[in-house]
Amino acid sequence: MNGAEALIQTLTDSGVKVCFANPGTSEMQLVAAIDKQKGMRAILGLFEGVVTGAADGYGRMTDKPSATLLHLGPGLANGLANLHNAKRARTPMINIVGDHAVEHLKHDAPLTSDIVGLAQPMSNWVRTSQSPSDLAKAGSEAAAISQTYPGKITTIIAPGDHAWTDGAETAIIKNIPDTPKANQNTITEAAEILSLAGPSAIFLGGRALREGALFQAGRVAAKTGARIICETLPARLQRGIGRVAVERLPYFAEMAVEHLEGLKKIICVGVKPPVSFFAYPDKPSWLSPEDATLIELADLHTDAEDALVRLAEAIYAPKKPANVQEATQVSFEHGKLTRESLGIIISQLLPENAIVSDESGTSGGALFRHTASSPQHDWLIQTGGAIGQGLPVAVGAAVACPTRKVLALQADGSGMYTLQALWTMARENLDVTTVIMKNNSYGILNIELGRVGVTNPGPKALSLLDLTNPELDWVAMSEGMGVPAQRAETAEQFHEALARGIDHSGPRLIEAVLR
Repeated sequence: MNGAEALIQTLTDSGVKVCFANPGTSEMQLVAAIDKQKGMRAILGLFEGVVTGAADGYGRMTDKPSATLLHLGPGLANGLANLHNAKRARTPMINIVGDHAVEHLKHDAPLTSDIVGLAQPMSNWVRTSQSPSDLAKAGSEAAAISQTYPGKITTIIAPGDHAWTDGAETAIIKNIPDTPKANQNTITEAAEILSLAGPSAIFLGGRALREGALFQAGRVAAKTGARIICETLPARLQRGIGRVAVERLPYFAEMAVEHLEGLKKIICVGVKPPVSFFAYPDKPSWLSPEDATLIELADLHTDAEDALVRLAEAIYAPKKPANVQEATQVSFEHGKLTRESLGIIISQLLPENAIVSDESGTSGGALFRHTASSPQHDWLIQTGGAIGQGLPVAVGAAVACPTRKVLALQADGSGMYTLQALWTMARENLDVTTVIMKNNSYGILNIELGRVGVTNPGPKALSLLDLTNPELDWVAMSEGMGVPAQRAETAEQFHEALARGIDHSGPRLIEAVLR
């Protein structure tokens, strides 16, 4: 058994079932090892950002790591943006990055780079193999660390000679570290603060947005009248009819400040206190009221649901939660396709237990608002703000949950960053319906231009935010990647196309032309 075979066998023994890959010469031994390993599925992405984004989507839906296989420093670098999103999402993931053979490094060949330096900012743990057998030990350690609550990004650097050298052995499987629990004093303090006069809120993020934790937050709200608010860009929010509903913190700083105005007590669970996404002239970075008392019930690495259960019991909260989402009926206006009609139609047709990968940009507000009363579903958002996440995350979610419909809500500008994901959807016959929100613009940047104080921008500035001349043809691009596609320019056309996409098994794309 060579080092590559020992590593892949160890990862398989550790429960790693999928490898998203874009390999090169230095990873060929690892490619061969995956080929021999019946327990690991191999999925090709045509760009490394698709690979890392797909691993992110897989990890968000399973709470278990997949592996990525990347080619030296430049290959890793191509995947860093979606590794940034995954790290912010606290997604479990194992990156395997090849390197030159140890003796070859001294020659400074063209692809030689500081892989450790590239990996560290977007990883929680990085290890370079020291021998063929050590490669497997690194795999065992990475598998355990990646599943440390709520999830971590691990990166193994595998020198080529460690992969091809025989005599290696599989490593002993390491135990996953226990999840820390909230301190009882913190539970007591939070209960006391909630008993004081004044409006309060429970601010939730991370694993606190899963159904069980939300139920407990609803119990606390039923007892105290506290509002339930979630972070702006949650990794995975479980929502829909019958689940405890949350208010989503607005994206823009001044709107977030207004949303939180008047609160005297904010209990943070699985999330840091809210801050502005960017700094703006004459706008605040800190969003909570200055006179509000903030307490961290459970930090990012502490069991959120357990903390909420214990808080609910400490205040003698009722068994039935508040804020349970009810069904609503809204009809859409016929004729031109708008953000509002798009959101209403999606809310009407979204199937039970669907997974939504949301990178809808400026169209997102209406989509999120209207789908609150859809059947129960999971909503995944670009936690780190790096665009080009939506389509790859949809790939990973579909691989993780093959019996569930995945709906990718994708803005046209950000979709161009990783449109190669469509090819992977076609190759793997993934059940993903993609909706491209086409406004021929980086819509958010047209808004931000004014918000940072730029007045009367000229044609050169505006051209940098415009996606026409030539106009993108998503139907042609999608079909060129092997995904059937159609264009919808009216609400009626979109309703028909989405209904067909929902009923159809396999990949499909709708170019929704917004007016």
